[in-house]
Amino acid sequence: MKRARTQANRPCRPVGQRGVALVMVLWILLLVTISTSAYTLTARMDQLEAHTVLSGTQARMAAEAGLNLAVLSLQDPDETTRLIPDGRPYPYYHQGVLVEVHVTDERGKLDINASDEPTLVTLLVGNGLEEEDAILLAAAIMDWKDPDEMERPDGAELDTYESAGLGVGPGNRPFIMTEELLQVLGMSWDLYQNMEPGLTVFSDAAQPNPAYAPVEALLALPDMTEDDAVNFVAERQSQESLDGLGATLPGGQVAMARGRGVTYSVLAKATLPNGVWDQIEATIRLGGGPDGLPYRILRWREGFHH
Repeated sequence: MKRARTQANRPCRPVGQRGVALVMVLWILLLVTISTSAYTLTARMDQLEAHTVLSGTQARMAAEAGLNLAVLSLQDPDETTRLIPDGRPYPYYHQGVLVEVHVTDERGKLDINASDEPTLVTLLVGNGLEEEDAILLAAAIMDWKDPDEMERPDGAELDTYESAGLGVGPGNRPFIMTEELLQVLGMSWDLYQNMEPGLTVFSDAAQPNPAYAPVEALLALPDMTEDDAVNFVAERQSQESLDGLGATLPGGQVAMARGRGVTYSVLAKATLPNGVWDQIEATIRLGGGPDGLPYRILRWREGFHH
């Protein structure tokens, strides 16, 4: 009876307290689970980021290898193995990475510093401008690059820029880079983007050499439509050599290569098996530079694209 009485008098834990303890244990387990999951996710994201950076670096290095191999080929004395610098693609694999190289002789582009006004009008009309608008923009380009403050008919000097609400006028000097065309009164971004692959400031060529010219530059030639330019480039790139090239212009002129150039645009794109890719675009001039390279870099554009 005494033992029974002792057990009967023993205090019991209220049901509510046991429920609270259970809830606290569940909350602790939930917090531990969340913390573990967050740590795992963070570690996974760090791993993916490191993998992406590594892949991007590999693609970038492969693209630079493509640039240097292109320069090596351009210096090859054997014309049968030297790549043809008319923009055609040259794909190859470098340590399992697909590298595609395009090389264009700058003589195939239109030098905006050397071009005259009629050639600029032809180019602008070929890119879709009405002739009246093309005349105005061509005159503005000529006024931008000439050294004087005298406004030519239909052109634009400082007063015209100020009247248009612009605080900066023409450079009154040669263009240093093609991007400066965007500072010319009347030049739109879309128009510039369309023309840019066919423009240069490094060739001193008043007209593009058709043997190397991209479609965008061919539109500066008289009587050349976009379809004509596309067909001509396709025919030219189907030839295995530029010697005695059989591709002809709409006017009957045969495109002929004239010696070797010294300035080239090189586009090298590298794509890894996992799809990560990067590319570099460089305008180079053959000949030793101060850094010991067999070429000098005149223009360089790069960027990671995954």
